[in-house]
Amino acid sequence: MKFTVLSTSLDPESRSAWLCALAAAQLRAQGHEVTFLDLRTDPLPPFDNVQGPGGCYAHPNAARYHAAVAGADGVFLGVPVYNWGLGSGARALVELTGSSDAARGLHGAWFDKPVTFLVSGGLDHGYLSHGAFAFGLMVDFRCVVNPHFVYATSAHWDAPEVPGEWLRARLSRTVDRGVDLSARLSGRDYASVWEL
Repeated sequence: MKFTVLSTSLDPESRSAWLCALAAAQLRAQGHEVTFLDLRTDPLPPFDNVQGPGGCYAHPNAARYHAAVAGADGVFLGVPVYNWGLGSGARALVELTGSSDAARGLHGAWFDKPVTFLVSGGLDHGYLSHGAFAFGLMVDFRCVVNPHFVYATSAHWDAPEVPGEWLRARLSRTVDRGVDLSARLSGRDYASVWEL
């Protein structure tokens, strides 16, 4: 199967990026094709909704991210939590790759995708900080959000890029359940569109 792993943090020491790297390694070890994109090394412009020269859609990485999401059997989305909400990278990414406007030839890449969240936060009680964002993906793009996700704080890491025992097991189960969800939903013969 084809999976896209997206790291949306801009933090040089991003723990959500560590989660993404570990998830991508597990997927590859299981024999899956993995596209791994990181906003720190493959940046996107601020979303301005301008299609012509200099606009966000003309940025060299815009088509790359769109194709990576559109062509995936499932998406693993690594996100940081700041002040009980997701970082701006995730929102800008979905705005750009999710835009739909038939008159301008735009169709959102996220429609009907199984999405698994890999969340890094500072406090244990921010566990559901990604909930509103996930709900938006479900309603706007008919995504099927994996109810099994990772929420990790700094306390869950033994060292940089080295998960503790609990986190290692949780991440492994989460990736396996994301694969299972994607496999069960593959082969559907419909494509949703944006509608009220």
